[in-house]
Amino acid sequence: MTENYADYTAPGIDMEDGHRVTEILQTRLHALNDLHLTLKHAHWNVVGPEFISVHEMLDPQVTEVRNWADTVAERIATMGVSPKGTPGSIVTGRTWDDYPLNRASSLAHITALNQVYTDVIKDFRTAIAETGKVDPISEDVLIEVTRGLELFQWFLRSFITKSDGSLDPVSE
Repeated sequence: MTENYADYTAPGIDMEDGHRVTEILQTRLHALNDLHLTLKHAHWNVVGPEFISVHEMLDPQVTEVRNWADTVAERIATMGVSPKGTPGSIVTGRTWDDYPLNRASSLAHITALNQVYTDVIKDFRTAIAETGKVDPISEDVLIEVTRGLELFQWFLRSFITKSDGSLDPVSE
């Protein structure tokens, strides 16, 4: 075993499947850590007439995403693998680009964050399908996180949805 792996995984899961599930969970952990940092970045850099409502809407999302990261990291540890949460591991372990905005309008940030949520949710749904084949507990964790991510995306989308239900992306 390497230093990142214990001699066990969750009961009823063979080691190979357990390690594969923890690899999937680790990538999702990177996504959650990246997301809560991105949300906080947008929180600090949002400007314009809707500043205070967006600024205050993002803080609870930051807190909840951090909590989900903790839940995913603890699941990885439960399965006998050392979760990686250092800044360097996030950067080297991610498969997406850095958030593109600094100081920008509320609508510009909301539009960009909507895309971030879309990408994160798609990857979580793929992870749900993969983990569900061998580990319903990890699948359940991922489903619960995805439910919350979709709720937060809905909050953001309420700012950029027209009355006819279509999204109105901002071009600045």
